[in-house]
Amino acid sequence: MKNKISAVINTYNAEKDLEQVLTALEAFDEIVVCDMESTDATRSIAQRHGCKIVTFPRGQHRIVEPARNFAVSQASSPWVLVVDADEIVTDELRQYLYQRLEEPDLPAGFFIPRHNMFMGQFLGKRGTDHQLRFFKRQGLYWPETIHSVPHVEGRIEKIPSNDRNIQLVHLADETMAESFEKYNRYTSYEVIKKQHKHYSALALVYRPLWRFLRSYLLKGDVWRGRRGLLHSLMAGLYQFMLVSKIIEKELKEEPQK
Repeated sequence: MKNKISAVINTYNAEKDLEQVLTALEAFDEIVVCDMESTDATRSIAQRHGCKIVTFPRGQHRIVEPARNFAVSQASSPWVLVVDADEIVTDELRQYLYQRLEEPDLPAGFFIPRHNMFMGQFLGKRGTDHQLRFFKRQGLYWPETIHSVPHVEGRIEKIPSNDRNIQLVHLADETMAESFEKYNRYTSYEVIKKQHKHYSALALVYRPLWRFLRSYLLKGDVWRGRRGLLHSLMAGLYQFMLVSKIIEKELKEEPQK
């Protein structure tokens, strides 16, 4: 039992990539699909793959984080790998995780490298981020705010990104219109998360500018031509939208003079 891993996926209308995602998980000991009342073929796809399917009521939720704790609690293995419905677990990553479980004095959690896509192409090494997705189930708590990082009891290790095969492959490749819609939705939830933040008007300039420069110059987007420039501009746009909404909220809450 100690070396078993449950793969856990939260879903809502995730039929687009789910077949490919579940196929990549078939060698794990268990696949748990926590569905938020999908109206497409998500549940039937999960059924065909023999997944354990549980339901978390969608209600007014428009982000996945409120369902994370429930999803993880439904796993039967002591170790859990959380995968989004648009992420592929490579064979090399699966083998790596099982090999690590054979070692003594294991960390309680692992940050996994994730390879991202933008406008039809996978980004280079600079486009890899790390996600805390593999951990002991016992003692885990996942905050219910957007883009939160789970709290793990014990030491955490970061898997190096030098081996390009030991990774999650992020299939998300949104159109500009889809990105704008997602940014608008995500930043609205981020305002709740950052409710104690206060920004001056200057933050509308320096925070988006810093995010743009960080992406374009420090992360290497300058070498990817028009695609890199657009990717960096989108990063700056997200910050502009977030800061604008935080300032807007603060102005609305100011007492009238």
